[in-house]
Amino acid sequence: MQKHSSKLEFMTLLTFLIVVGLLLTNGFAARINAEENTADVYREIEPVGKVLATILDEYVRDADMEKVVEGALMGMMGSLDRNSSFISQDDLKRMREDTQGQFEGIGVHILANEELGYIEVKSPLIGSPAAEAGLLPMDLIIAIDDVSALGFTTAEAADKIKGPRGTTVKLTILRRGLEGGEDETLDINVKRARVELESVKEVGMLDGGIVYMRVSDFKDNTARDLRDKLKKKLDEGMKAFVLDLRWNPGGLLTASKETCELFLPKGSLVTYTKGRVRADGSPNSDDMELYTEMSPVLPQDMPIVVLVNGQTASSSEIVTGALQFYKRALIVGEKTFGKGSVQTIIPLELPEMSALRLTTALYYTPADVTIDHQGILPDVESVMETEAVRELARQMSESYDLHPLETVILNHGSLTDYDVTEATVEDTPLVRAVEIIKSAKVWSDTMEEFHRDVRETQMNEAQAQAEAESNGGATDVEAEIETDESVFEIDETVE
Repeated sequence: MQKHSSKLEFMTLLTFLIVVGLLLTNGFAARINAEENTADVYREIEPVGKVLATILDEYVRDADMEKVVEGALMGMMGSLDRNSSFISQDDLKRMREDTQGQFEGIGVHILANEELGYIEVKSPLIGSPAAEAGLLPMDLIIAIDDVSALGFTTAEAADKIKGPRGTTVKLTILRRGLEGGEDETLDINVKRARVELESVKEVGMLDGGIVYMRVSDFKDNTARDLRDKLKKKLDEGMKAFVLDLRWNPGGLLTASKETCELFLPKGSLVTYTKGRVRADGSPNSDDMELYTEMSPVLPQDMPIVVLVNGQTASSSEIVTGALQFYKRALIVGEKTFGKGSVQTIIPLELPEMSALRLTTALYYTPADVTIDHQGILPDVESVMETEAVRELARQMSESYDLHPLETVILNHGSLTDYDVTEATVEDTPLVRAVEIIKSAKVWSDTMEEFHRDVRETQMNEAQAQAEAESNGGATDVEAEIETDESVFEIDETVE
């Protein structure tokens, strides 16, 4: 068996892991040396070194040390909690693009056409370089910069299409003829640019002046986009507002505060965070309180309903909790996911351009509770079965194909402007929200009728456990809450 020149590799890797361990434990070695009867950190990580030595000496092939390091880091971070993780170079780049709400490329939704073996354009983003260059839905990308795209995955195509702004990518397109027309092959040169990613996915007005908007996540530009769209709808005669935060996994903490500024009076507490108490007993320097700093866009007497479900998490729960606490909105749907923790991105020097996503604090609602692993209960419960949600997602996706270059309300059933058939699926939580708004004569009276005490809807895990036991029932708050991310996927890969 071939032996590596691995002593240097091994010692380098072991030293690196020790350094990372010390960083993660915030000087753990220094603390344990000052305490009696505590374990020696170097002895504790000795098994890691032994495993690495065994891999280097006995594994059947030369080990890819970069992968071994990443695997060790992923395991280390995964042992902490469900939200901490190691972030590779590629994942870190994608994360930054997503949270910033922009990236450099051409701006197009793509998917794999398995039947033909090529990448298909689902739709260009509105106002993107792809749209301006003339790319259309259902165009087949058969070559990228004169390299055949036959058999490409969406990830492989994305890597070749993306690039620095100002550069150009040549796409060879097969445009299939419709209604007996002939197929056409085109070379389209698209100049890459900085592309905005919108998190406000649906916008429109329902009957009675009720404006509906769905927000998919919280980015740097989310509140700004919402503000612009709300002002426009106010000019069009908006009478009430439904904010859909279902399937919203969260995003930036600051974006949730900025979103609350659209609805709550200036100076309202949105959330506060608490990190680990320092060794000397002093508060964590990263602890913060977030208050609204701007006047709201919507009149304070305008009806607002927020739709939530089991996949409403993190920043979207912060918005939900604040609007519910101040009785600014009725919450309709089902219990939210229950992610009450804050993750900090900590860059690493090695592996190069990688980072740690580390849980560093818990956030608290204005009700003075953290809803981590517990979630927020709605004021008005309206639950759809999983299969009905899947069918609704399919129905909405099909209507998305009808409006690829517009931000409109998709097909939620009879409330929206689409043909109703026997197969039409009703979005029952949205129906319930509209019923409540339309039945209201004075919104403040309706709020008093339906709003539940936040001591019931916003409880921490221990409070929920005690409440369940006092009622003689079981509780599932200790169970790991899982989301089914495949239920609601309208948007494909964006490049």
